Amino acid sequence: MTPRSFDSNHNDLRARLERGDEQALAALFELHRERLWRIVNFRLDRRLHGRVDAEDVLQDSFLAAAQRIDHYKAHESRSPFLWLRLVVTQTLVETHRSHLGAQMRDAGREIAIGGCAFSQATSVSLAAHLIGSLTSPSQAAVRGELVERVEQAIDAMEPIDQEVLALRHFEELTNNEIAEVLEIQVKAASIRYIRAVKRLRTILEDVPGLFEDERHD
Repeated sequence: MTPRSFDSNHNDLRARLERGDEQALAALFELHRERLWRIVNFRLDRRLHGRVDAEDVLQDSFLAAAQRIDHYKAHESRSPFLWLRLVVTQTLVETHRSHLGAQMRDAGREIAIGGCAFSQATSVSLAAHLIGSLTSPSQAAVRGELVERVEQAIDAMEPIDQEVLALRHFEELTNNEIAEVLEIQVKAASIRYIRAVKRLRTILEDVPGLFEDERHD
C-alpha cells in the first residue's frame, strides 16, 4: 500500500469511527496493534509477566474501546491511534489494580493527563528497558552497576520528563504525538526529551547504542 492510499484508507476508517462503526474500530485496532502491543509490553508491571499476557490486555482494551466507541466523538480531535492508546493505558491501570491490589503503589504511580489517569512509567521499568538492551558480554558485566545509577537519575527527573522519555524512546511516539498526549507544546516536548536524554547520557556516555534510534519528528 502506498503512503497516499494508506492515508486515504486511514482517513476513511477515521470518518467511519466517528460515526460509531465497529468494523472500522476493528480495522484501526489491527492496523495499530503492533504499536499498542509495545505500549503494553513496556508498561505492564514486571511482576505480572508470566501471569498476564500482553495479548489478553489488548483483547480487554479492544472490548473496552467497543463499549466506549461513542466516546470517541469527545476525543475526535485526536488521532484514532492516540484514542486507542488512551483506552489501552486505562485498561492497564485496571489490570494493575486487579492483580496487585494494595501493592499498586509499588507497581507504578498513576499520572493524570487531560483528566484521565494512566500508569506512569517508573524508574524501575525505564531502567530495566534501558539496561536490558545491553547484550554483549562486556556490557552485561556492567549491567548491575548501571541499573541503580540509572534508576537514581530517572527518579531525580520530574514525572513529566520521565513520561516524555518513555513515550519517545520506548513507545516510539512522534514529538507531535507526545505533545498531544501530555497536552503540552510541541517545542516543550522536544526540550524536555533532550534534557532527559542529556541527563542519562552523563551516566551512560560510555555505553554505546542506547539512543541510536532517537527520533526527530
